[in-house]
Amino acid sequence: MPVIASLVVGSDGSTSKGGRSAGVSSAADRRAFLARRRSADALLIGGNTARNEPYQKTPVPVVIISKSMLNPLSNNRLAHWWNCDAGEALERAQRLFGETIVIESGISIIEELISEKKIDRLELSVTSVIDGEDQIDIKKLLSKFAHVSEKVEEDTIFYTASN
Repeated sequence: MPVIASLVVGSDGSTSKGGRSAGVSSAADRRAFLARRRSADALLIGGNTARNEPYQKTPVPVVIISKSMLNPLSNNRLAHWWNCDAGEALERAQRLFGETIVIESGISIIEELISEKKIDRLELSVTSVIDGEDQIDIKKLLSKFAHVSEKVEEDTIFYTASN
C-alpha cells in the first residue's frame, strides 16, 4: 500500500515563500508533483494547507485533517473534512478511496506519519529558492529513511527516500 509524502523546499529548507509552497517550487518540481497526484487514489492535507494552497479543484478526493470546521474547500465536491489524527485519517482514506495516498500536507503531518512508520516513500524536491519561510532541516528529514536516491533535473534536486 503506497503512501507517498510529497514535499518541495528551497535550498535553505524553506517550505513556503509568500505563504505558499508555489513560492519555493520550480517547473521541474511542478511536473513531478502533478504526475504523482495523477497516480493517487486520494490526497491528504492539513487545514493550513487547505486554507493557503489551491485545492478548490482536485482530480481525486482530498482529505483535510483539521480541528477547525471552517471549510475553505466547500466548493470542491471531492473534499472531506475530518477532525482526527493523521494516522487515523490515512487509514480511513485508504479504506474509503484506495491504497495509494499522496500526502501533500505541511511538515508536521509528514513528520507525524514518518514517526508512526506509515509513509512508504518520501518524494522531496529541493529547488534553488532561498529566503522563504518555515525552514526545515533537509538532511535531518532524509536521515529518517534507510534508502535515499537523488537525481537532478533542471534546477531541482529530487530525493526519493524509503525504508
